[in-house]
Amino acid sequence: MAEELKIALVDDQSLCRRGLGELLARCYGFNVLGAVGSIEDLRELIKDKPDLLIMDLRMKPMDGLAMLEQIRKEGCLIPAVLLTMSDSEVDLGNAIRAGVRGYLLKDMAPEEVVDAIRRVAAGELVVAPTMTVKMIDMLRGDQAGQEPKNSLKLLTEREREILQLLSRGESNKAIALTLSISYDTVKQHVRHILNKLNLSSRVKAAVLFAKEQGMPEDSDATPSSGTQAGSKQQGSR
Repeated sequence: MAEELKIALVDDQSLCRRGLGELLARCYGFNVLGAVGSIEDLRELIKDKPDLLIMDLRMKPMDGLAMLEQIRKEGCLIPAVLLTMSDSEVDLGNAIRAGVRGYLLKDMAPEEVVDAIRRVAAGELVVAPTMTVKMIDMLRGDQAGQEPKNSLKLLTEREREILQLLSRGESNKAIALTLSISYDTVKQHVRHILNKLNLSSRVKAAVLFAKEQGMPEDSDATPSSGTQAGSKQQGSR
């Protein structure tokens, strides 16, 4: 007899948690260890060593990818599947780059979800059938060096605050003082911003923000280099 697949469910909506939990509990070979809606409860649940995490994407106060990134930093390497309402190419791209093993949609038929979970457990990378073309387009775009569409929508309110300050040429230290947070927290936020936007430098992120705000790329509010940004910040304070 094959060993049961131990699953942890993460969704901030109790109805979704219950519905998915009941579906999987009725399926042969699945053992639902628990269903939680916060990172604190997830930390407790993963102590039971699940084989797979099934997570929602849009959650409050921390979305699924941010939650996954945090527990990865804490040493949890359990494979993860996103089960979400979002059919956004940007969300798919960020999920794949974050290392998820599956990207499934909540409007899939129950039997499709179950089959996809089994395939992930068998080692496959699985996306919802309707997302296949978008994944191909996303990969083509990455190869061509294209930026994801509407990527700034991925940022949290705090990350947008920090990006706005970056676009003004503020240093990490100055941002920490302005927002009354630690220097290390600012560095972590900047790293998250660059990862979500799929960009290699804070200057590029500042330029992208400037474009969204309708500012010209050579505007004084957009740093052209780290050195100029630092000197501008010192002169303005």
